[in-house]
Amino acid sequence: MDLSDLRIFAAVVRAGGVTRAAERLRRVQSNVTTRIRQLEEDLGVTLFVRHGKRLHVAPAGRLLLDYADRLLALADEARDAVRDVRPRGLFRLGAMESTAAVRLPAPLATYHRRYPDVNLELHTGNPSQLAAAILAGELDAAFVAEPVAEELFEKTPAFMEELVMVAPTGHPPISRNAGAPRTMVAFEIGCPHRKRLEDWYASRGEMPERTIELGSYHAMLGCVAAGMGVALLPRSVLTTFPQRKQLSIHPLLSRERWIATVLIWRKGAGSPKLEALKQMLRSSRHPTATKRRKI
Repeated sequence: MDLSDLRIFAAVVRAGGVTRAAERLRRVQSNVTTRIRQLEEDLGVTLFVRHGKRLHVAPAGRLLLDYADRLLALADEARDAVRDVRPRGLFRLGAMESTAAVRLPAPLATYHRRYPDVNLELHTGNPSQLAAAILAGELDAAFVAEPVAEELFEKTPAFMEELVMVAPTGHPPISRNAGAPRTMVAFEIGCPHRKRLEDWYASRGEMPERTIELGSYHAMLGCVAAGMGVALLPRSVLTTFPQRKQLSIHPLLSRERWIATVLIWRKGAGSPKLEALKQMLRSSRHPTATKRRKI
């Protein structure tokens, strides 16, 4: 049973016979008759009672007509929806936790006001997890830190983050010439900020004696404030931490301190919802928004 069979069936019922239905559908009469018989064989029921050249709708046919009307209406609605250039429907977004907590509340609120027919869902994870979810069809797009596998994804710039080393108040200056902190506080493996901190240690020919893995930035900052270690994270995250006076901030060298966050989606998988978000990101970027401060 397919939609074209149901459309022919409904036309025969409403036209009161095959001949008129064939005229309305612009099909030959034999084709309409064959399709009705095929539909009856597929369903295993009699849809019409035949008296000579006249057809009467059988009880099973009357029951089917209600379902056929609903299915055809739904198919038309789906066809209109996928052809509609207006953003609408479910939009599944992913983001790193720092991006979700600090960067996205304002733009997503604006997006929701502009496009009320879009139902936004937000999921957090590290870039590897988010990229895998896009490829699996579980997410439509995600905000991740570069680098990105460009053979699989398309991307557009979103935010430029300044990374800083964070230590407890009173901690000695952290520099290339000073001794590296013994304990680092970080997310699980896969977090780009953890990778940048591990690279920082490696560039000095050292490794931390201990790594504390936590699942949220506030938990990480709490541990740092308590003197348990140091962390590397976006400066913007510090604005959300109420005890930031208990922290000291140690800038990195210019070549180490900047990291780009981009919006990615699977190649060829664009949509009006995604295009609207891309346009909003472009319009919100000010010439100085990604300017890199120098030290």
